[in-house]
Amino acid sequence: MMLIKEIAVNVNILNSRIKKCFFDKLQENGINITPEQYLVMDILWEKPSISQQNIADIIQKDKNSVTKIIDSLEKKNFVKRVMDKNDRRINKIELTDEGFALEKITTEVAINFMNHTIKGIDNQDLDKFVEVMRRLKDNLDNIEATSNVL
Repeated sequence: MMLIKEIAVNVNILNSRIKKCFFDKLQENGINITPEQYLVMDILWEKPSISQQNIADIIQKDKNSVTKIIDSLEKKNFVKRVMDKNDRRINKIELTDEGFALEKITTEVAINFMNHTIKGIDNQDLDKFVEVMRRLKDNLDNIEATSNVL
């Protein structure tokens, strides 16, 4: 297989496998959220009140996808929408008490999961992997900025 194709296939497989395995670990521990919902919750544990657009920008998902994630989290009573006091067009997303209560166990599960995922890989290789991912992301950012490149 060509190297470029192998990279593309393995990145896709890795993404899918991480999400599936992480979802399974969350469910095994009685945590009723998906990996995508976890990304939103993790942002809110760091910043308990943030606009829906800021969340979309951070997790690199379109506004409609983020709306669906937040709708689901709201139905589970983990988050609530609060109208911004300065701009009524903006919804701030805030954690509920139930959302705050999930932080400790969910973070432990996420850390344990990732520790098992990277088991046997030394820090030097992980640092290089992170650097390569950053460079790939930068290249994608440049492609998006200059849409006529391809």
